[in-house]
Amino acid sequence: MDSWLVPAGLRIAGLAIGAYLLVRIVRAAARRLERYLAQGTGLDVVERTKRAQTLARILQKTLVIIVVGMAGLMMLRELDIDITPVLTGAGIAGLAVGFGAQTLVRDVISGFFLIAEDQVRVGDVAVVNGQNGLVEQVNLRTIVLRDESGTVHIFPNGEVKTLANMSKDFSYYVITVPLPFDADVDAAADAMRHAAASMAEAPDFRTHILEPLEVYGVDAFEPGQMVLKARIKTVPLKQWVVGRELRKRMARTFAERGIEIATPAAMVRPRT
Repeated sequence: MDSWLVPAGLRIAGLAIGAYLLVRIVRAAARRLERYLAQGTGLDVVERTKRAQTLARILQKTLVIIVVGMAGLMMLRELDIDITPVLTGAGIAGLAVGFGAQTLVRDVISGFFLIAEDQVRVGDVAVVNGQNGLVEQVNLRTIVLRDESGTVHIFPNGEVKTLANMSKDFSYYVITVPLPFDADVDAAADAMRHAAASMAEAPDFRTHILEPLEVYGVDAFEPGQMVLKARIKTVPLKQWVVGRELRKRMARTFAERGIEIATPAAMVRPRT
C-alpha cells in the first residue's frame, strides 16, 4: 500500500504543481497578448486596447478551465480511478444537458459572435435592451453593465435584442439651443462656433475634439421658440466632458454678445 501511495502522491503533487505553473503561464501569456494587441499610437489605440482586454480575458478563462479539468482527470487516473465511466457519464450528461440547456447553448453561441464580430468591448459605453451603462465584462454567456448610479446589470447574451455602442471609433455630442423667434440665427450659430473654437485651443480639451463644431441650423419650431441644433465630434467616451464644457462656454459667449435663450412660456388658465 505504502509502496503504491508514495509514487502516486508524488505524481499527483507533480501534476498539481505543473497545472499551477501552466495556469500562471497562461495568465502571463494572456497579459502579453493584451499588451501586444494594444500597441500603437493614435486614436485607434483606444479601440485596440478595449478589444485586447476583452479577448485576453476570454482566452485566459477558457484555457484555465481546460488546464484544471485535464489535471483533475489525470490525478484521478493516478489514484487508480477508472476515468472511462467518468468520461462516458460526462458525455451522456453533456448530451442531456444539451437538450435541457438550450438557453445556455444559445447564450454561449451568441457570446461567441458578439466577441468575434467586435460588437462591444470592455470599457465601452453601451445601451443593451434599453439599459445604458459602462461595459465591465464581456463573457461567453453574459455581458455586464454598470450604470451611472453604480447598479450592475447582467444580460445573458442570448437575450440581447438591441445593442447600441456609444463609444466605438468616435462619438458625437449633439446639442440643441432654444431661441426666440425674433433671434438672429446666424449670430447665435457664430457664437456657438466661437465657443467651440475657444475650447479646441484649450490644452485640457483639444485632444478630445476631432472636428470643429457642425451647426445644422434651425431644426424645429416649438411653442414660443425655435431650436438650433449642432454637434461636435470627439474621441470615444469624451463626448460628455466636451459637451458640458461647450455648454458652459456657449452660455458665457451668448451673455457677452447679448444673445437671449428662449424660456418656456407658462400658460395660465383662469378659474371658471
